[in-house]
Amino acid sequence: MNFELDATNQKILEALVANARIPITELSKKVGLSKTPVTYRIKQMEDVGLITGYRAILSPLKLGLTNVTYIEVRVSDTRQKALEDFNAAVRSIPEVEECYMIAGGFDYQIKLRSRDMAHYREIMAEKISALPHISSTTSYVAMEAVVEQSWLNL
Repeated sequence: MNFELDATNQKILEALVANARIPITELSKKVGLSKTPVTYRIKQMEDVGLITGYRAILSPLKLGLTNVTYIEVRVSDTRQKALEDFNAAVRSIPEVEECYMIAGGFDYQIKLRSRDMAHYREIMAEKISALPHISSTTSYVAMEAVVEQSWLNL
């Protein structure tokens, strides 16, 4: 499929990122096209995989998850099966907001949300430490969110 991320598509994406529930009529007015071409463009961006879905974004703060901790994880086994085991296990921990495999001085970085330090200690003791193949962890508690973005500027 031939697809171009032109200025109009960028405007559509910016509007959808700001409010995925924006009515097509309102979106059409914002981008200066009628409803049919806007609907077509959205469908096209979904078909090429640029738009991968729509979801409700919950406020961790309103849910009482005010503590953010970044955890460096070193694993004892980096063979493919061991990494797959770790990946599957870490995905099952609901307090894990993000987890990345890292090339560097450690193997994974986890972003964990918890209610407070006591809750964090409980998650570390019962869930993170129980992950397969962990050899060590180092934790960093965030003091303040300076920038949090859910998308990149187009």
